[in-house]
Amino acid sequence: MSTEIKEMLIAIRVQDQFGVLSRVASLVSRRGFNIDTLTVSATETPGISRMTLSLKGDEYTRKQLIKQLSKLHEVLEINQIDDNNSVTRDLLLIKIHTTSENRQDAMDAVNVFRGSIVDFARDSLVIQLAGDVGKINAFVELMKPFGIMEMCRTGLISLDRGNTCLKDSNMNYINRMDQQF
Repeated sequence: MSTEIKEMLIAIRVQDQFGVLSRVASLVSRRGFNIDTLTVSATETPGISRMTLSLKGDEYTRKQLIKQLSKLHEVLEINQIDDNNSVTRDLLLIKIHTTSENRQDAMDAVNVFRGSIVDFARDSLVIQLAGDVGKINAFVELMKPFGIMEMCRTGLISLDRGNTCLKDSNMNYINRMDQQF
């Protein structure tokens, strides 16, 4: 069993109920993981939410974490995301200080990174950028000389490539759950 610490991305389909996020987060914490990013959102199925957790750990601890998560009643399915077979994105909103002298340079950088300006003021820009972590990190570094006034990121979201879906391997259980809602 490998003791190498690796980054991992785990997708979890859960019942959309009060307290589920708290139970999942505390279980992860008790297992000694620090959650790097956590996103939760509605899915295509009413009453079901999807959590995406990014964290670091060794293989043994990851397996133990998945085993413990699967014991939670509200957890319907867990899948470790394969980097090579998925599309993973992060969303950044960043507000930078600009002047009339450097505004065009900032706007050129936004265009090169395929971002968009979502707010334009006399002395600042709010920029939206989606992409992989490397792209987002590179853009943040590029914006530092302008003066970052404020920023926030959504955290990672991910879907498998092709026609594979998280819910497919557990369809009978999901269908039974759908009938309860």
